[in-house]
Amino acid sequence: TGHGVEFEMLAGMAPAQQAVVHEATGTMRLYVPIVHPRHFDVAVSYLVRRLEENASSENFLSAAFDLDSSEELFAREEERFSRALDLALAEDAPATHRLQDRTAEEGHRLELGTPALPALPGAFRSTPDTDLSTAANQEWAARITRRIRSSELGEQEVRAARRETTAQVEETVRAALAAQPAWAAMPVEKRALVLRRVAGTLAAHRAELLEVMAAETGKTLEQGDPEVSEAIDFALFYAEQAERLAAQQDLALAPRPLTLVTPPWNFPVAIPTGGAMAALVTGSAVIMKPAPQARRCGALLGRLFREAGVPEGVLTLVDVAEDEVGRSLIAHPRIEQLILTGAYDTASLFASWRPELRILAETSGKNAIIVTPQADLDLAARDVAASAFGHAGQKCSAASLVITVGSVSRSRRFNAQLADAVLSLEVGEPVDPTVRMGPIIEPPGEKLAAGLTELGEGETWLAEPRQLDEEGRLWTPGVRIGVREDSAFHRTEYFGPVLGIMHADTLEDAVRMQNGTDYGLTAGLHSLEPSEIAWWTEHVEAGNLYVNRGITGAIVQRQPFGGWKRSAIGQTAKAGGPHYLLHLQDLADSPAVPSRAEDPQAWLEAARASDREEIDGFFAPRDEQEVHGEINLLRHLPLPVMVRAADGTTPVELERVLHAARIAGAEVEVSVADEALLPTARAGDTPASVVHEDAATFAARLGRLAQRRVRVIGEVDDALRAAHAQRVEVALFTGPVLASGRAELLTFLQEQAISATNHRYGNPLPHPLDLTGGNGWARGPR
Repeated sequence: TGHGVEFEMLAGMAPAQQAVVHEATGTMRLYVPIVHPRHFDVAVSYLVRRLEENASSENFLSAAFDLDSSEELFAREEERFSRALDLALAEDAPATHRLQDRTAEEGHRLELGTPALPALPGAFRSTPDTDLSTAANQEWAARITRRIRSSELGEQEVRAARRETTAQVEETVRAALAAQPAWAAMPVEKRALVLRRVAGTLAAHRAELLEVMAAETGKTLEQGDPEVSEAIDFALFYAEQAERLAAQQDLALAPRPLTLVTPPWNFPVAIPTGGAMAALVTGSAVIMKPAPQARRCGALLGRLFREAGVPEGVLTLVDVAEDEVGRSLIAHPRIEQLILTGAYDTASLFASWRPELRILAETSGKNAIIVTPQADLDLAARDVAASAFGHAGQKCSAASLVITVGSVSRSRRFNAQLADAVLSLEVGEPVDPTVRMGPIIEPPGEKLAAGLTELGEGETWLAEPRQLDEEGRLWTPGVRIGVREDSAFHRTEYFGPVLGIMHADTLEDAVRMQNGTDYGLTAGLHSLEPSEIAWWTEHVEAGNLYVNRGITGAIVQRQPFGGWKRSAIGQTAKAGGPHYLLHLQDLADSPAVPSRAEDPQAWLEAARASDREEIDGFFAPRDEQEVHGEINLLRHLPLPVMVRAADGTTPVELERVLHAARIAGAEVEVSVADEALLPTARAGDTPASVVHEDAATFAARLGRLAQRRVRVIGEVDDALRAAHAQRVEVALFTGPVLASGRAELLTFLQEQAISATNHRYGNPLPHPLDLTGGNGWARGPR
């Protein structure tokens, strides 16, 4: 140490070497895990990992016993040591990359291509979260924390946004529609530029956004910071996607004049930004109504959007009560589409108010993580706790259930690690920087109160929730054991800090339980066995899958977000994914496509060629960002679809739609209004069944359909709209039949994002995971 060098070794590893080094240098630092004897198995896991590292060919110790007999090994280690010494002594030695300083970014709109915003037009890259290891950022975060208690951010803008009468709502709609034509007439590149300016403005005001989220919704900086990054990414990604869509040769795009965005309170910055930016970049005007619990967050966003250059009237922030005034906005006949993030029941209610309203919604989730005996139980416990109790469990993607398989169900180790992870969470207000779990948004209602205080049959508490304040917003996290299949806790979304443990004998039983809810948003698996992972990915029913990691925190493009079953409503696609903008616009064949009216056969051949090209190109499974140590795969899986050929459908339209279904490998049934279409419907091997029925008969059986999608060719009649309002989880895919394979194939394919940890304690896995689908990926004849 007198020469500035200290030697450190792991106690118990190569003791003879330790003695020699100590004798030569006079010092030796030993490190060793110290645990209670009851927990020694945890130390064993740690020591085995160290042994694996020391035995690696990259480690000096792998050659230690043969240095005196192997000239090759001695030369290898001598070269490594000399190279390391030269690097350490070099004047131009690499400097640390951890130089992020948020204080230098504040107050001015940031430009693309900087470390804070690495994306460039045509080359999207994710925005980095805040690195709190730097002293500058630690002080920056401390200043935010000190401002939270007295923060008044957004208050003034909230007052300006208030609409208290239906007449004010009517005027808001008129003003938005008046401003929209000039916005839509702008080239898409100019609208995309405005979105990129929004991204730079949000980045420059990250501190204010974190402050208002913490002050109004109780979001800790740890939870809020990635949300600001996500909001920035939404603006940048949708700008790029709009430009790419505009370059499609076979599609003509037209904006819908007015979009209403109704975001939730639990992600009060990212989700409203994503919805508003997506609609705006298509050329639509937007009215944004923040959740009542997050008015200030929404108001601050509105101000920042205007500062970035979104024209007055093109984006309007409104604050309306959830009464007749609010209903007059939701049900307004001039609103073309509603982007909703909220409960399934909310989507159903809005549909009942106005059946013809186009609703694109991300709704509820009842999400589970399976832990098999092949898992690393320590990591599984950590990820379960983080997924269940981040933001006090108030995420639609949160883990509400953990399903233990086989011996894990009897594992004291897993239960102890999970209990320790949960009970060690510091609960409080975000004004305390040590807090890891903040408050719930408001005192629990009847359903959440039952989840926090009432046990079902056979259930016991591993960690019983405790109320920590008089108001009822601060609760310690709860974990209940013994949740039974089909019980209330198994099937009910509680949206708060409570987790249930279920037991399954086999992985097949566990997947049945995981799939056994009305929702399919996120799902997780902890297993180190590749065959288990492969089987699980082919049988689980959810839009976002996570392997050996937590199940929350989806990242734009890397893990586009959106579910199956009742977790997604309407003709929509994954937020932050490549299809989201497509469903926000009216589509038509471009002039480059042969005219269907003039030459239907040429048009049909062009459509068939487009299907074949897109299925093996655009729709092929891919990992866009290729992050080291991760697999983030987006794939498209066929699903059963009902094809309804309404009055006015031509044979060539039906033939074209059925070709898309066949290329996708989707199982379809066909319902035709015109008996003359029966031969076309029965041609080939695509339909599972064909039926001739009138509009009223088809509408009457919509509520009994096994399929969750209906491709309606032609107009949607009033009877079908009314029936659909009673069962909104069945998505009606409408619009003209197009030659574009990109557009038509989407009806028959559902997106699934898979995110997997592809390393073990930093070491690449010896057998990289193949998550492309294997035999389950085959779609049938082309």
